[in-house]
Amino acid sequence: MTDLSAFPITRKWPAQHPERLQLYSLPTPNGVKVSIMLEEIGLPYEVHKVSFDSDDQLSPEFISLSANNKIPAILDPDGPGGKPLPLFESGAILQYLAEKSGQLLSQDPAQRYQTIQWLMFQMGGVGPMFGQVGFFHFFAGKHYEDKRPRDRYVNESKRLLGVLDRHLKGREWMVDAYSIADIAIFPWVRNLVERYNARELVGFEEFEEVGRVLAAFLKRPAVQRGLLIPE
Repeated sequence: MTDLSAFPITRKWPAQHPERLQLYSLPTPNGVKVSIMLEEIGLPYEVHKVSFDSDDQLSPEFISLSANNKIPAILDPDGPGGKPLPLFESGAILQYLAEKSGQLLSQDPAQRYQTIQWLMFQMGGVGPMFGQVGFFHFFAGKHYEDKRPRDRYVNESKRLLGVLDRHLKGREWMVDAYSIADIAIFPWVRNLVERYNARELVGFEEFEEVGRVLAAFLKRPAVQRGLLIPE
């Protein structure tokens, strides 16, 4: 039987199935990237809810696995060389799972790096900018009288949506085939227009190609399951 007792996180979240990959997460845009990926590739996993309401993300046990105290994080009992691998940062986890499973990241070098390019685009641009729109439009920042910070992030989000819209014209997905680039980007697009109620604010209807691919993304059964994990 697999023994994960050397990892402090298992003291707070005991593994009922230690032979399975352990996922520590919440259904946020970054969190569902990994649950969607796991549902897509069919890798058995056990999920543990990291509750922000009780500051689980600040516990020593969680920080022992995720140094930046952010979800998601994983503990793979069958990592490289058959040894357990702890890993945080959603982009790194997506790439790791793609390589482990041989799915959703092309072996063709050109297509592979194009996919990674768009993964980095999400990590460096889409996530941070859309997240700031959420703060200044939907969360605590919405009460700030000065709307210049909100408008700055709204304008940058519009620009990023424009980049996506131009790129997607004539394409089914971000790269030649459905990939980790789509899994990274479209949970954030969904969150922007649904969770943050920013559809009108960013003029989302102008970005028809983004809307088209978002609709296709949300129809995938694995996406529908992953968006609800953990419950």
